[in-house]
Amino acid sequence: MSSSISSERVTTPRLTLNVVSVPEATGDPVVFVHGNVSSSTFWHSTMTAIAGRFRPLALDLRGFGESDPEPVDASRGVRDYSDDVLSFLDTIGPAHLVGWSLGGAVVMQALRDRPEAVRSLTLVNPCSPYGFGGTQGPDGTLSHPDGAGAGGGAANPDFVAAIKARDLTADSPVSPRAVLRAAYVAPGTDLGEEEDAFVESMLSTRIGDDHYPGDSAATDAWPGIAPGKRGVLNTLAPTNFRIDDLHTIDPKPPILWIRGAQDVIVSDTSLFDLAHLGAIGAVPGWDGTPAQPMITQTRAALDLYGAYREVVIEGGGHGPQIDSPTEFREALLAHLLER
Repeated sequence: MSSSISSERVTTPRLTLNVVSVPEATGDPVVFVHGNVSSSTFWHSTMTAIAGRFRPLALDLRGFGESDPEPVDASRGVRDYSDDVLSFLDTIGPAHLVGWSLGGAVVMQALRDRPEAVRSLTLVNPCSPYGFGGTQGPDGTLSHPDGAGAGGGAANPDFVAAIKARDLTADSPVSPRAVLRAAYVAPGTDLGEEEDAFVESMLSTRIGDDHYPGDSAATDAWPGIAPGKRGVLNTLAPTNFRIDDLHTIDPKPPILWIRGAQDVIVSDTSLFDLAHLGAIGAVPGWDGTPAQPMITQTRAALDLYGAYREVVIEGGGHGPQIDSPTEFREALLAHLLER
């Protein structure tokens, strides 16, 4: 952990969260929410960069980092996570929320459920408002009624095994370090001395049906797996998670949508979407199910919302806060200072 970052345990009525902060930083609170297979560690450099103007705070979601490993009830979508975030806001008051990937879905849900607690929202390569996998079209129509192609069974079992085994190497393309380099950031990004900390962050992910990746169900529809009701990936299954009425909330704080143009995880042609992988021959037996147009879906939902701005970082990957820090911080600060 950086010497300018401190960590404390914050107990709420729901669980005890690990929260990191910048000592002596003052100003409006900005709460950062990390993505899947990661932790608050991925926000440290961003936090120290904005601490002169804001009070940055980042929490570990349940089952990640140092927060309590409470089980995840995915039948509630991401609400186990978003309710945890809102319980933290109960201790500090309204805040700016910044969510990355899975964290983007979490902060969208928090905004949907309690808009008065959110000063502004920043979505960083967020999951679609219609979840991850199993839908098609800009309105997130289910490709199959049971959500086939999404959920816990969509995870690469070798990647799951590598996390469980605490593989620190880059010897396999599915080791956490290799996935970090290939998918979390734009190709060729030099992560320097932060790389080891990021890998340790990934390895903090709890493994199992109640955590990552979650349980799954069999289905007759291609590719033979459907979402379950427990664990991380099922929180984003389209049968469990859907936000199609964000535009109806009041008040309606401004939203900044930042995305890296080279993102291979959240994309209209995602390399983590089984339907796209089937279309390019990487998953056998493809039945013609179209890929989920994740960017198109998010834009359609935000167009309805109205009060948003989209910033595309051309050299950025899935984690532009890491591979394109200057452009990312410039966009984030401009947004925060508007409020």
